[in-house]
Amino acid sequence: RDRLTRLLPAVSVSVRNDAHGRAWRNPGTDLTARPPTGPVSAADRARVAELLGRAPEGDFEVVVRDRAGDPVVIRNAPILRDGRPMPTLYWLVGAEARRRVGRLEASGGVRAAEAAVPAVDLEAAHACYASERDAAVAADHTGPRPTGGVGGTRRGVKCLHAHYAWHLAGGDDPVGRWTAAQLAAADGRITAGRAAIGPTAVGEIAVGPSADSPLAAGPVAAGPTAAGSTVDGPTARTFSIAADTAET
Repeated sequence: RDRLTRLLPAVSVSVRNDAHGRAWRNPGTDLTARPPTGPVSAADRARVAELLGRAPEGDFEVVVRDRAGDPVVIRNAPILRDGRPMPTLYWLVGAEARRRVGRLEASGGVRAAEAAVPAVDLEAAHACYASERDAAVAADHTGPRPTGGVGGTRRGVKCLHAHYAWHLAGGDDPVGRWTAAQLAAADGRITAGRAAIGPTAVGEIAVGPSADSPLAAGPVAAGPTAAGSTVDGPTARTFSIAADTAET
């Protein structure tokens, strides 16, 4: 097992700071999180407006793109242009990501996420999110300020889209990780993290992250089964991986 694990391709997670000192982590998937390098281009403004069906009412940065460079997550300014507060710091704008997360929500994903994630971890995530957002409010701002944590709520889960957006941008969001795992499970593949598959009837198999999936699950571990290898993901969902489909 140790020998096989050393041969597996680790997910690359790079950390660097942007001009404001914020740390950005590349999630190591086809969706790339990176610090903005300058003002938002006219093309990005037009594309985000097209994805949302309207022009954003505040300033924003594109912080996650897909392989083709299309915006997937934007980071909003905490105060809109008309002075209203904007509680949602990270906004999922990618059409495919929004569709898939929306389908998960429609199947009861919000309640399932609340049941799966310890309340203390969720509370910490809300506090961290609020701290990052509130730090971006200008020191001389005297108007209304955004409140709450992820998606503007103080407790529980309000919107999986908001949690998943923060996760993709590198945020330490347990609900975002849970959402990513559910999406990966729906794909029937293991994506982020490192998986080591134990002995089976056809020998030892090592499985690394999928190269063609844009969505990330959490780290997984595997043990032998009669028919192959069973991988228990971070959501206690079980996957059986056949030897002929394993990536070695």
